[in-house]
Amino acid sequence: MILVKLGGSVITDKSQYQALHEEVLVRLCKEISDSGKDVVVVHGAGSFGHIVAHDNRLADGFKYESQINALATVSRDVRQLNLMVIDAMISAGISPVSLPPSACVVMRDKEIVEIDFDRIRSYLEMGISPVMFGDVALDELQGFSICSGDQIMEALARELVPERVIFVSDVDGIMDREPSEPGAKLVDCIGPSDLDNMSFHVRVKDVTGGIKKKLSAMMKMAGPDGACMIINGRVPGRLEAALRGDEVVGTKVELD
Repeated sequence: MILVKLGGSVITDKSQYQALHEEVLVRLCKEISDSGKDVVVVHGAGSFGHIVAHDNRLADGFKYESQINALATVSRDVRQLNLMVIDAMISAGISPVSLPPSACVVMRDKEIVEIDFDRIRSYLEMGISPVMFGDVALDELQGFSICSGDQIMEALARELVPERVIFVSDVDGIMDREPSEPGAKLVDCIGPSDLDNMSFHVRVKDVTGGIKKKLSAMMKMAGPDGACMIINGRVPGRLEAALRGDEVVGTKVELD
């Protein structure tokens, strides 16, 4: 089984509210299907979740009454995106089932403390691909919080021990400087010691900690073989090749 994260940046335009990159999503789902691999899919909330959550400080927990309507709006919006992902997977010949974090995840102080892994395993045993996504979830200390796709990936990788972990983004991988700067180069491999020596730039609103937190989470998923990587989902065929285990352009995230 391979664990795949379809980043919000590749399947949506994170700078515009509810902007889906439908052609990209459809192609990525076809590549998953054509690879013939069993997968668990996690997708980001992208522009269906980050903007409203950011503007209403949902990541900070229950602070004021108007957040309740914002929570309901985010919950609805991310399910709309999830339904589009499910539709694209079914059209591609995959048999998915949606597992909303709000219904199967418990958090405490912004961290996941419980997921129904037995249910996930049962679906996998039947040949069904579980699909989870960035969502709002109940939090035992702060009422509610944001359950990010990266947090879900970390929990699933730790419990399910996948063959490979692939993060699909809208860039080739991690660059050694702002990508728009002259001479910017792709970093083939990155480890914990590199985090303090590199600059990371956030171009859009993100309520889940940005790229540095993402890399820290990925390092916890990287086994001894370093089988955790970021690839560019905008390049046709790259996800399918990565799923098959071929060498592809990207950044491998590994432990030192």
